[in-house]
Amino acid sequence: MSAKKISPSDMLENSVKLAGRQATLDLAAERISIHKSGIEFRSPKPFTEWSEMTVSLQSPVDGSHLSCHGIVVACAGSKHAGYHVSMLFTGMTPEAEKQLGKIAQTQFGTL
Repeated sequence: MSAKKISPSDMLENSVKLAGRQATLDLAAERISIHKSGIEFRSPKPFTEWSEMTVSLQSPVDGSHLSCHGIVVACAGSKHAGYHVSMLFTGMTPEAEKQLGKIAQTQFGTL
């Protein structure tokens, strides 16, 4: 996945909610990078690789909500510095893929 840094002034009110068996997080937009096939984010908590999670996104394009299921494919870091988590989305409908592609083309991320 390629990444793009998000400026805090770009998305002041947007956040992403991540929910899994291990934790539920509400992350500010500047802590995430969205791609057409997944998401990367910084977390204060570690996530077990290969665990399933659900991500709820609100599109900056049209304000619609999108819920994506996926698998954590990487988690690196420490409790002092935080964790960099990479998640791959699975089982997406063609409509959801199209909507996620639009989000990935905004300041949230890159294709």
